[in-house]
Amino acid sequence: MNPTFSKIQGDHFYPFIQTRLPEDLRIGILTIREKWKLLSQSDALLLTEKEITPLQLPGIINPDEIKIIENSTDIIRLNDWALRQDYSLLTKGRTSVSISSTNRVINSSNIFIEAGATIEHCFLNAGDGPIYIAKNAVIMEGSMLRGPLSIGENAVVKMGAKIYGATTIGPHCTVGGEIKNSVMMGYSNKAHDGYLGDSVLGYWCNLGAGTSNSNIKNTAGNIKIRLDKIEINAGTKFGLLMGDYSRAAINTSFNTGTVVGVCCNVFNNGLTPKFIPDFSWGCNGEKYLLEKALTDINNWKKFKGQAITEAEKQILTDICNPPAIIKP
Repeated sequence: MNPTFSKIQGDHFYPFIQTRLPEDLRIGILTIREKWKLLSQSDALLLTEKEITPLQLPGIINPDEIKIIENSTDIIRLNDWALRQDYSLLTKGRTSVSISSTNRVINSSNIFIEAGATIEHCFLNAGDGPIYIAKNAVIMEGSMLRGPLSIGENAVVKMGAKIYGATTIGPHCTVGGEIKNSVMMGYSNKAHDGYLGDSVLGYWCNLGAGTSNSNIKNTAGNIKIRLDKIEINAGTKFGLLMGDYSRAAINTSFNTGTVVGVCCNVFNNGLTPKFIPDFSWGCNGEKYLLEKALTDINNWKKFKGQAITEAEKQILTDICNPPAIIKP
């Protein structure tokens, strides 16, 4: 197996590195931390100033075959590869539960369903890549799933959803409408009609009904995106990066190559700006007040049986009001 690891290069991982360590980013089915744990049978990670690497694992990993994630756009670029790698890692020596006869299936040998998942009257096409459905996931009737694809633990796919590969729906996500070549890391919602393509949503995000993103310019030209203080070329197809705890109102239209920071409440007339800073209230420079933001996050977390933690509050406080840097 050839797992991924990530280089820590500040803004290159904006907006996701704001709220969590790089090894806790999800690409493929698993987070980077989970991949290393399965491969090494331990939590062995070596953190240095420049990179996260495994401790010496002779005979398990060929260093020449490791994939390197250099910035947030690579989560999308490498997700097809990572889904296939994780599928092989997770299914080795295991047997899938039987696929109900109510479903229409292509290439059933490339589909793995964990015990407790519910899938009836759906279309599952694993002809172009594997499909992995984790325990207690619910795939409602009429859903059309095309691999490579993973549906995480306790995730819900609503009726008639259309999900193309290469897509990762993380644990406890709720999804509907049309999704293509995207990653939802966990506990996030795109529950209604609308399009999400070539995009990454962090944790605890929510897209209102009818929200869609553009993933290609009308000129079909190269797309540049802003990762806080740096700008990078994202190729000719790129949609949306949304940081943890951010939300968008109904019928929001995200511009091509939009980056939304942490803890934003996005609403706007017409297309959004291409960069929306942390703690934005709307898209006109107004600040999302910290205490209100923390209360709202807690309200959203209650929907999934959780509550905001003191550690989360401190992280968000430091993002909203960065500690002063005392120079010698």
